[in-house]
Amino acid sequence: MTLLSATLSRVKPSPTIAMTTRAAELRAAGRDIIALSAGEPDFDTPDAIKEAAIAAIRAGKTKYTAVDGIPELKQAICDKFSRENGLTYKPSQISVGTGGKQVLYNAFMATLNPGDEVIIPAPYWVSYPDMVRLAGGTPVIVETRIDDNFKLTAAALEAAITPKTKWFLFNSPSNPTGAGYAWNELKALTDVLEKHPHVWVMSDDMYEHLVFNDFRFCTPAQVAPALHDRTLTVNGVSKAHAMTGWRIGYAGGPEPLIAAMRKLQSQSTSNPCTVSQYAALAALTGPQEYLEPNRALFQRRRDLVVSALNAAPGITCPTPEGAFYVYPSIRDCIGKTSAGGKQITNDEDFAIALLEEYGVAVVFGAAFGLSPCFRVSYATSEEELTEACRRITEFCTKLK
Repeated sequence: MTLLSATLSRVKPSPTIAMTTRAAELRAAGRDIIALSAGEPDFDTPDAIKEAAIAAIRAGKTKYTAVDGIPELKQAICDKFSRENGLTYKPSQISVGTGGKQVLYNAFMATLNPGDEVIIPAPYWVSYPDMVRLAGGTPVIVETRIDDNFKLTAAALEAAITPKTKWFLFNSPSNPTGAGYAWNELKALTDVLEKHPHVWVMSDDMYEHLVFNDFRFCTPAQVAPALHDRTLTVNGVSKAHAMTGWRIGYAGGPEPLIAAMRKLQSQSTSNPCTVSQYAALAALTGPQEYLEPNRALFQRRRDLVVSALNAAPGITCPTPEGAFYVYPSIRDCIGKTSAGGKQITNDEDFAIALLEEYGVAVVFGAAFGLSPCFRVSYATSEEELTEACRRITEFCTKLK
C-alpha cells in the first residue's frame, strides 16, 4: 500500500524556497552569498503594530476567535476596502485567513470541481497552479510577452475562456514581474469578463501599496462594478506593513463564497493567530506614515537594479510599476558556457551557475511559468543590490 496521496504528485515544492534554502546552506558553509530570492520586505514591523500585539497579549486576548476573524478586524477591512478601493462589503462578506495564501487556497477548495479551469497569466506566483491542482481544478496558463511588459492582453484572455472556465486569477502589481495594470489596461480585461457571466474573478492585491512614480493602483471590482458580485478581492498585511511572519491575509467577496470558505477553514486551521489579528487591526487602523518612505525606498532600489541589469551583456530588464521584483530576460545568454564550465541551456542552469560561481541567489523563470528569465527580489539594502548586480554583470560578461 502506498502511504502518500496521489494528490500530492500533482504539486512540487516551491522553487523560491528551494533557492533560498540552497543559498542559506552555502552561507552556512562559509560562502559570501547575496540572496535575492525571497519575497519579503527587509523592514521591521512598525513599532505601533508590535505594541498593539503586546497589549493584546497582556489583556489576555489569546483565546480562540471566530473562525474567519474577530469582528473588529472584519470591520476595519470593510473600512479599508471602502476608503482605498471604493468597494462596499459587510463584515459577513469578509474572510480572514492565515496569510493570503490560505485565503486563495480556501477559495479554490470551496469552488473547484474536476474539470473546472482557472486562467492564470504567466509568469505567475509559483503557488497559483499547484493550489488549483490540489483543489482538483485545471490551471490554464496564458503566457504574456516581454514586449507587453508581461501584461495579459484582452485578446489573450478572450481566447483562453471556455465553458469550463471557473476563475480568472489576477495579480497586480505582479509577483514575479512587478507589472501593474493601469485603469485602462484593466478595463480592457474586465470588458471581456463582463461578457462571460460564468467566469469568476480572483484578484490578488497583495502589493497594492508598493507602486511607483505616477502609477495608480486599481482592482477589478473597482474598475467594473458589474463584476463585484463574482469577484473575490484578496489582500493582506504582509508586504506593505512588513508583517510576513504574522500570517494574516483577508478577502472580500459574495456571502455564499465567504461562508463556504469559512466552513472549510473551520475544519482545517480554525481561526488565524489571535494576537496577529490584533496586530493586523492596528496595521489597518493605526498610523500609516511608514508606507510612503518604504515605497520611496523600494522605488530607488528598483531604479538601481533595472539600470544595472540592463547594462549587463545578454540581459533585458523591463521597468516594473510596483512590488519589489524585476524579471529580466536572459534570452541572449542561452547556449553559452559559464566561466566555471556550466552549460547554460535554460534559466535554471543560469540561476544555479550564478549561485554556485558568484554567490548570488535568484529564482529561475521556469518556476514562474515563463522562460528564459529570472526573478530578482530587491527587498534588501542598496549596498547588497549594487554588489549583486556587479557580480551578475561579471558572470554574464564571462559567458562564452
